[in-house]
Parts: sequence; structure tokens; C-alpha cells
Amino acid sequence: MPVTRIKPLYDRTGNLKGYVDKYTGEEFGFPVIVGRKRNPYGKGWVMNSQEALEIVAKDKDIKGETYRVLFFICARLDFENWVQISVTEIGNELDLKQQSVSRAIKVLEDKQIILRGPKVGRSYAFMLNPEFGWKGKVKNLDDYRQEREDRENHQKIRRKIRGKFEISQIK
Repeated sequence: MPVTRIKPLYDRTGNLKGYVDKYTGEEFGFPVIVGRKRNPYGKGWVMNSQEALEIVAKDKDIKGETYRVLFFICARLDFENWVQISVTEIGNELDLKQQSVSRAIKVLEDKQIILRGPKVGRSYAFMLNPEFGWKGKVKNLDDYRQEREDRENHQKIRRKIRGKFEISQIK
């Protein structure tokens, strides 16, 4: 006859609460099996702000080629919203002239939909403005926003200090 070390543990209302080891008195809850989340989109995906999409849709300066370049950049985003792709490559992939791609990128930069990053080789890296969309963990987006807010607050403080210093120099 097998000896069982584990017996059921009930709460005061008589509901099964877990199990207890008869020899050690250690209480155990219920084992929970959590499945791994599966990406329903296959290759990759990006989160977008619906408000930002509406702003872009209503902007009359953004036309067909600019939309195509924006969507292509979004399709090639790496984590943390960075993409490193040349104007020539975008033009070849979309069958657009280099001048058209450059013009579209300028419009997107002027509207601050994409932000120019460091130069890598012969071309620049670009970042999709995180207020428009994000590829990566939500925690990293929160960290990015907090860092940006801290940087802006720091700049405001520096401007106030600089202003007070200049006023005291005048007196």
C-alpha cells in the first residue's frame, strides 16, 4: 500500500486551498502551467497610436509617395524604433527616384514622424517617433518616455539657471 506524503489543504469555508506535506508541514498551492505567447503576426509587428494615425491621415502635406516611404520604414523597423536603410535602397524597393525618397523623408522629418539618428556608413539611421508607434517591449517605451521627460525637465532647469545668471550679470 503506497504511503502518501501530500494531503489536501482546505480553507475555513471548505474550499480546496492547496496541498500540505504531512512530514514537513510545507504548504503548496496549485501548479499552474502557463503557455508561451505566440506572435499572431508571424514575422514582425509594430504598435501604433490611433491618435497619431489620425493626425497623419488628416495632414494634407503627406501624399502618396510619402505614405509609401513611411510604411516601408515602419515595415523595416528594428526594436526600439530604429531603422538603418539608405535612400537608394528605399528607392529600389519602392521603385521611386532617389529625389522622391529624399523629399518624402524630409516631409516626415519636418513633421517629426521620423527622427534622424546618427550616420552609419554612408547613410543615416532613422527612428520612428515613439509617439506614433513602437516596436519593442512596452516597458522600454515607458523607459524612453521617462528618459525624454527627464531630459526636457533638465533642459528647462538649465535655461532658468542660465536666465538668472544672465540677469545677475546685467545688474
